[in-house]
Amino acid sequence: MRKKVPIPYTPSETIEWIKKEISSFDIVHKPLEIKGKKMLLVYIKTVVDGVRLQEGIIRPFFELSSTGEVEAYLSSLPNRVNIETKEQLLIELTKGSVLIYVNDQLFLFDFTLVSTDNVLESNVEPTVQGPQLSLSESLMTNVNIIRQRYHQPSLTIEMLDIGQKSNLPLAVIYDQDEVNDLVLKEVLQRVKHIDRDIVQSSSELSTLINHKKFSLIPKLMITERSDRIIYNISAGKVVLMLDGDSNAVIAPGVFFDFMTAIEDSYHAFWISKFALSMRYFALFLCLTLPGLYVAVISYNPDVIRAELALSVAGSRIGVPYASFVEILFMLVVMELLTEASIRLPKAISATATTVGGLILGTAATEAALTSNVMIIIISLVAISTFVVPINEMGLAIRVFRYVILFFASIAGMAGVMLSLVGFVMYLSNVRSFGEPYLRLYYRSRVKEIKGNNS
Repeated sequence: MRKKVPIPYTPSETIEWIKKEISSFDIVHKPLEIKGKKMLLVYIKTVVDGVRLQEGIIRPFFELSSTGEVEAYLSSLPNRVNIETKEQLLIELTKGSVLIYVNDQLFLFDFTLVSTDNVLESNVEPTVQGPQLSLSESLMTNVNIIRQRYHQPSLTIEMLDIGQKSNLPLAVIYDQDEVNDLVLKEVLQRVKHIDRDIVQSSSELSTLINHKKFSLIPKLMITERSDRIIYNISAGKVVLMLDGDSNAVIAPGVFFDFMTAIEDSYHAFWISKFALSMRYFALFLCLTLPGLYVAVISYNPDVIRAELALSVAGSRIGVPYASFVEILFMLVVMELLTEASIRLPKAISATATTVGGLILGTAATEAALTSNVMIIIISLVAISTFVVPINEMGLAIRVFRYVILFFASIAGMAGVMLSLVGFVMYLSNVRSFGEPYLRLYYRSRVKEIKGNNS
């Protein structure tokens, strides 16, 4: 980590020091001179907006009549950056600032070239109703989107730099009137204690501020939707937005947040409740269906009707191994197809995974490696997995269903029930930045704490 050193008192010494520190091909030392006026520009051309630099600095220099007028003009520009240390000066130059040496004084201005300010379409959390655009990879553009959608003077934005080498700007956004001060303090403390040279994405940031390395359940929600961000800010939560990433991190995240789709706010009451109940039903199927299959086939066939038990047993005629091995084999195949659909190019991913799934399923049943009932169950599990709105929770559920499958293979229905009870007990003991993970109404908790503090 570069040690912070005060700026030398002589501006000319600072210019010479910069020449020694930055020797890249794109560093520019551009002297300007006309009618006794002199000025020196120092900048990195690949990260500086040349058009803005020409219009805001170079042209006025040739139009103003004296060095004093140039200095007064520079002092009035709104994008001036204060210089405090040599370390900060170098970092600002690499970000896109321009250092100006005129009349034995140094001025630093932000002329960052922004090429990622286009607002992207919502791909991870698509919706039929509501905004179709998500966020941008430019932090300032994202802050502008939040400001345009949340017109409250209590909206507070704190800017931090994370990554000892990347030094990416991070915006901490919250409503001062609604936020839980204890949660805000905890979030800021964890962010400031990040000890990592490079931080490039919101997912990496989420992992770094989650103190429990081996935690399975996500405690922070990652979203690309601006409307979800606005709803959570108004509910008293803290939003982290990293420059260069089109996703935001919301803290704290409780279990019910991950099961809520943003469209629930746009539909009628009973339609939203029906969709929400279907999600919880899909969650239950995804968790328990593989374990229930093993429990019913190998341990407790009497829990279903005799006709159904005979039908399932008849479909397994010729399958050479136990039901646990059968379903584990198919689950692994499904996981491989899911990963392939993510890694393959979009043009061929849908076709490749669909054809692969059909061929493997047909070939497996014809070769008596699996039963027809198993194909139906695996299809139901796959569909149920993708009903969960937030991807991080879906990934956690995909992992935990193997735990239930393991206990079902040992103790049948008793193992399924005990593992489910253990899962609920685990969630009951999890806390996200001090908040209970199974708490229903976060906003009421914020009001309660603020009322007690006052």
